[in-house]
Formats: sequence, structure tokens, C-alpha cells
Amino acid sequence: MIRPEKPKDEAARLEALRRYQILDTPPEQAFDDLVEIATTICGTQMGAVTLIDEDRQWFKARKGMGATETPREFAFCAHAILTPNQLFTVENAEADARFLGNPYVTGNPHVRFYAGAPLLGSEGEALGTLCVFDDTPAILNDEQRHALEALSRQASHLMELRRVAHALDKQLRERDWYEEQLAQYSESLETLNADLTEQTRTDVLTGLPNRRAFAVALAAELAREDGGGLPLSVAIIDIDHFKTINDLHGHDQGDEVLVALAGLLRAHIAGRGMIARLGGEEFVMLLPGAPTEPARLQCEFLRQEIALLPINLPVTVSIGVAQLQAGESPDQCLKRADQALYQAKRDGRDRVVVSEIVPAYA
Repeated sequence: MIRPEKPKDEAARLEALRRYQILDTPPEQAFDDLVEIATTICGTQMGAVTLIDEDRQWFKARKGMGATETPREFAFCAHAILTPNQLFTVENAEADARFLGNPYVTGNPHVRFYAGAPLLGSEGEALGTLCVFDDTPAILNDEQRHALEALSRQASHLMELRRVAHALDKQLRERDWYEEQLAQYSESLETLNADLTEQTRTDVLTGLPNRRAFAVALAAELAREDGGGLPLSVAIIDIDHFKTINDLHGHDQGDEVLVALAGLLRAHIAGRGMIARLGGEEFVMLLPGAPTEPARLQCEFLRQEIALLPINLPVTVSIGVAQLQAGESPDQCLKRADQALYQAKRDGRDRVVVSEIVPAYA
């Protein structure tokens, strides 16, 4: 194991860290949200907002781990702050001389993969990182790398807003002018939180709404209908043999297929419902006002459109369709659509299957 060096500006870096008055403070939802978004985008079990103190690494926010701090000499983030302006990644810690024998590699949490984007102070000092890590080796794609870097900038901005808010609060009693400044920073923080909320509801690769946003839209549609009896159908769309595309042509080509398909789906729905990415190669379509047969015909047309995508690869999809039944919950309807999708796959793929099961819900 190679212990991390101290940055050349270590004294100035520690002085800057002290100015933020953030060490050993209670958890804050805004930082927790950033870690949740980062781990979701990067597909890891663990993540943290870390700050590198003189002899320790302290976690302002964390996911998938219990410790609130660790010795600096074993911290991956202590290596990451040595390159403040770039993402630091370790694809397999077991094959990296810097981390051989590291207790967090040989023992819990058995780190194999790590990616950390430095948190920068107002003068460019590397104070810590927004990092994600896992117990299996991995590689981030370009979209994930860019997203992690963007989220680290948001974490740095949060720290700066927090520092200014504390400074203003201290002087509020002395000058009315500071009250106006604090209001301006509070407005900035609200805007930031709104941006973060939007990020949690948008798929970073395709720009489509994600599973969470779809659930919100479905609930809103049901509330708007309010028992009016209007039909509503959902369709789950899965790219056939997508793993083969990734294996034979690479993940970049696979991402191009997902982006192209997302564009076609967005154009197809054209304000007559909603399309979202569930994850992986699965998409879901909300079709308000559409009973089973029109929904099936629309999906058949969509299936034929997808087969003609101009992407130099043969792409087909399987689709499962289900109409929401009286007394049925949205989750039950989605489950039936998913069962119909798997029936389409069992029947040979490249087809639409409708769930004809009408359960007797109380």
C-alpha cells in the first residue's frame, strides 16, 4: 500500500476547510440527496461526501456504510484531492499498488471500484470529494463521469452557500444590509434544490423522465381522472437482445441505441401521454384515454417504427400492454404489463402481447 502524499498547499487547504465550519456537523438532507443521486447514476452500492482533515477523513453524508470517519492514511479520497481538477478513479483496487493491503480493500467494505470528484473551495483548494464506490470492479461511462463531476460542483456550491449563510447569520443583528444578502443566498439555495429535484426525476443518458417521475405522473393522472371511468393503459418496452449489442459492439454503441430509441419514443408520444426510462433497456409508456385495443394498435405501430431506426443495427423490441382495471392499483397494472412483456419474450420477441387477465380486485 502507498500512503497518500500531502498536497503542496496543505496548510492553506486546511485553513480553508476550517473556514467552512462544517466538520462534525449533523447530517443535512441536501448533501444526502447528492450522494443518493450519485450512487443511482453510477450504479454503486456506496457513496459519500467526504472532507479530508489533518489526520482523518470525515463523512458529511454517506450511503451504504456506518463509519462517520476513517484514518486519512487509508482514504482513497486522500489520493483524489492530489488532482483537484480531475476525476480520480480506481477500477480495481486489488490490482492497484497504491491500495494493496489497504484495510478497506482487504476488509469491510471490501472496496474494489472507486470514483471521486474533488470538492473545491472558493480559491480552488481541494477540501474533499463526492465519491462513489463498490465491492466489485467497474468502469464509468462518459455520461456517468460527467454527472459525477457536475454533482461534485453542486456539493461545493452547497458548502459555499452554507458558509455564507453562517457568516451572514452572525452579522444579521448588526446591519440590515446583511438581511437582504441572506435572502438572496436563500433564493439561490432554493433554486439549487429545485435543480436537484429535477435531476432525481430525469434519466441522465436519455433525458427522459425516470421511474420516479413516471410514478408521480401516473398518480397525478389517476387523481385527475378521479373515478371518471376513463380508460388508461400502460406499456412496458424492452429492447431485444440488448446485452448482445453491448457485448458485440460496445457500451458506447449500446448507449447510442438507447438515445436513438428515446428520441423516437418521445416523438411518438407527442404530448398524448408520457414515456419514461425504467432502467437498463426498459422503457414504460403511459396512455391515458386508451383502452386495450387502441393501446395494442399504437404499440404495434411503434414496434414497426423502431425496427426502421436508422442506426446501422437491427433493433427490435418486445412490448407488454395492460389496461388499468377498476379497483386495481397502479403497481398491479404495471406488474401485469411486465408479465405480458415476458410472455412476448417467451413467444419469440419482436411482438406485442396484451394482458387479458381481469383480476377481481375488491
